Amino acid sequence: MDESQEGQDETSEEKRRRGIYLLPNLFTTGTLFSGFFATLSAIEGFYINAVIAIFLGMLCDALDGRVARLTNTQSDFGKEYDSLADMVCFGFAPALIMYLWSLHELADYGRFGKQLAWTAAFFYAAMAALRLARFNVLASRNVDKNFFYGLPSPAAAALTMGYVWAVGDFGYDGESLVLLSLAVTVLAGVLMVSSAIRYPSFKDMKFRERVPFRYILAMVLALLLITFDPPRVLFLIFLGYIVYGPIKAFRERRKARLAQLG
Repeated sequence: MDESQEGQDETSEEKRRRGIYLLPNLFTTGTLFSGFFATLSAIEGFYINAVIAIFLGMLCDALDGRVARLTNTQSDFGKEYDSLADMVCFGFAPALIMYLWSLHELADYGRFGKQLAWTAAFFYAAMAALRLARFNVLASRNVDKNFFYGLPSPAAAALTMGYVWAVGDFGYDGESLVLLSLAVTVLAGVLMVSSAIRYPSFKDMKFRERVPFRYILAMVLALLLITFDPPRVLFLIFLGYIVYGPIKAFRERRKARLAQLG
C-alpha cells in the first residue's frame, strides 16, 4: 500500500470516528422534541397534550438505547446527547407542567406559598439533573447494569405526568389537589437521588432469544389494557414499578437484620 492510499484510509477512519450514528440519535431527538412540545403545550394550557408528549418521549428514550445496542452504534456523543434530551423531557418539562397545572395554586395558602411552589418544581428539576449526572458517572464504573440506583428520571416523569393524566380523567383539577401535587413532586425528586433504593433496569432482557408463549400473551393483554384506559392503566403500571423499589429495599434490610440477629 502506498503512502497516498494509507493517508486516505486514515482520513476515512478519522471521519468515521468524528461522525455520528443517525438512527439512535433520531430517537434521542424525538425525546428532545417531546419535551419541547410538552413545555409549549403546558404554557398554552393544553396539559393532556403535554402529558402525552412526555409519554411519547419515554417511548423514544427506550428505543434509542435498544437500537444503539442492537445495531452496535453506541457512542460517547449519543450518551451525552441522550442525557441532555432526558433532562429536557423528564426533568425540566415535568417540573414546569406540575407548576403550571397545580403548584402555582400554593400562592393561596399563605405568605410563602408561591416560593414553596417554585421551590418544589425546581427541586424536582434539580434532582433529575443530579440523577442523570450520577448515572453517567456510574455507567463508566464496574457496577451492576441490571439495576438503577435511585428512580430513573423517565419513571419519575411517568409518576408525575401519569398523576396529572389520571386525576384529570377522574374529573379533578390541579387547584383542588395542590397539596397532593406538592407531595408527588417532592417524592419523585427524593426517589431519583435515593441511592439506597434500587430499581430493575430490564437491560438483561434478550429480545433475540426465544421466550415462553405466555410472555407474548401477557404483553398483548397489557397493550389491550393500556388502549382500554390509558391514563389509569399507565399510572398504575408505573406506580407499581415505583413502589417496588422501596418494598424491595425494606425486605432486603429486614432480611439482613434478621441474619445478623440469627
